Amino acid sequence: MRLFRCDHCGHLLYFENTRCEHCGRALGYEPAANALVSLDGGPEIWTAPFLDNNQFVFCANAAHNACNWLVPYAPGADPFCRACRHNGVIPNVDDPVDLRRWQVIERAKKRLFYSLLRLHLPLATRNEDPARGLSFRFLNEDTAPQPVLTGHDSGVVTIALKEADDAAREYRRTQFNEPYRTLLGHFRHEVGHYYWNVLVDGRPALTGFRTLFGNETADYDAALQTHYANGAPPDWQQNYISAYATSHPWEDFAETFAHYLHIVDTTEMAASFGIRLRPAIDQAGELTARLDFDPYGKPDIHELIENWIPLASLINNLNRAVGQNDAYPFVLTPHVVEKLGFIALIVHEAGAAQWTVPGPAGPIPINLPDETLDLPAS
Repeated sequence: MRLFRCDHCGHLLYFENTRCEHCGRALGYEPAANALVSLDGGPEIWTAPFLDNNQFVFCANAAHNACNWLVPYAPGADPFCRACRHNGVIPNVDDPVDLRRWQVIERAKKRLFYSLLRLHLPLATRNEDPARGLSFRFLNEDTAPQPVLTGHDSGVVTIALKEADDAAREYRRTQFNEPYRTLLGHFRHEVGHYYWNVLVDGRPALTGFRTLFGNETADYDAALQTHYANGAPPDWQQNYISAYATSHPWEDFAETFAHYLHIVDTTEMAASFGIRLRPAIDQAGELTARLDFDPYGKPDIHELIENWIPLASLINNLNRAVGQNDAYPFVLTPHVVEKLGFIALIVHEAGAAQWTVPGPAGPIPINLPDETLDLPAS
């Protein structure tokens, strides 16, 4: 995630802002330009001066304070933004508790989609691909006819609404003996299952997957039952990013995919702040990092990890300084880094494939949209 600046007054903005606190201009996020832009006009059709005065409307979910993304204005077009058009089931917006939970969930989901779009990953909706398209269901387990389990099934990701409540989520984290449990983590993990189906299953990457993660044909339900009954092996940290990743190759992939997104997105935010790490006591350079690159554009996992390890140390020590638990309670061993490298490779190959067209001698790259729009200081 990057920082943004108001194109009207130059004031610092954050991804979720809907109005500039300095100049008062309405703001909307335009994903194709990766820009949080100021707007003229309204209340229905808006003009973005920074984007050549093109016209936009807000996503239909802005009416519920659940979205600040823009949709290019075109009569009869899909009223939902690039992220919200993947929603299959949303809560009852007339229930104020469920509405608040959904608003929290949508903020996390938008950060997920920021990453997926920055990586140019394929994103088919259920309308575009009824069998395998990505769709989300946000369900209230108190009113659902059957238990609601956060999970993934054939492109459909289900999130229990109570995961938006900090107390309920912390109770479940403790109950399942997890070191880390967040809404954004849920989204990144479950969409990892989706991308296993899209990028690995039945594709050339399957051979490399089985070499690193294991054979996914092992009985999934039996593997989970064994994991919950016996826990992870004593030496699991040598080969897995989390204890849950040991339960089955699919879960190992999803956990590793989620961690790749954690690392890339947090590194981009640190770079946006201009962070440079060189502690005075670090004689060997183990905690030195120069975060002056775009992690979304780097398929080289080793450069990313070299910068991530000192950054993770900084984040964890800052948390400890204010009495909080480590924000990143994980260990990156060489085998885990190798798995992260596999994720980086297939993600960047898929992203590159989204920006090529067939040619007589092979794929021809096409121009990518500008991902980092530098705004003049006012």
